[in-house]
Amino acid sequence: MSEKYIQFVANYEDWVAIRKLKVEAATDPRTIMEFLASLTTSVDRKVEENLGKIVDLEKLDAVLKEIPVGKSEEEIATVLREVNTRKVSSVINEITGVPSFQKNVQKELASFCKVYATRKLLKASKAMIDYSEIEIPGMKRVMKAGKKK
Repeated sequence: MSEKYIQFVANYEDWVAIRKLKVEAATDPRTIMEFLASLTTSVDRKVEENLGKIVDLEKLDAVLKEIPVGKSEEEIATVLREVNTRKVSSVINEITGVPSFQKNVQKELASFCKVYATRKLLKASKAMIDYSEIEIPGMKRVMKAGKKK
């Protein structure tokens, strides 16, 4: 029987990460879950950093700051509606509608920006939208390092 493992290696600018997990019959599913959660936290942060290198996220952030956020179901529903308003969409179209990008690239970048906006607003609402919100004992050091940036 061949060895089973999950391996992730990143050596990119200021991001150097080597994460390996050998998966055996005795490996607890919780261990695999925590390992994968730690990867997604790091990867999501890098997706947003790289998106910011392509489009002007500061313009989008400025519009998002104007949107009131809250914790109740009604307030979170309002946040979700606001992401789809003309105001937010027009800023996304402005920052992704660069003539040097082909139409399919513009559309892809607009989708990334929509996800970015949704995640940002929901996080501001204190909604648990991804695994980075979970306190995993072994990830505390990783999470602190990620929040410094």
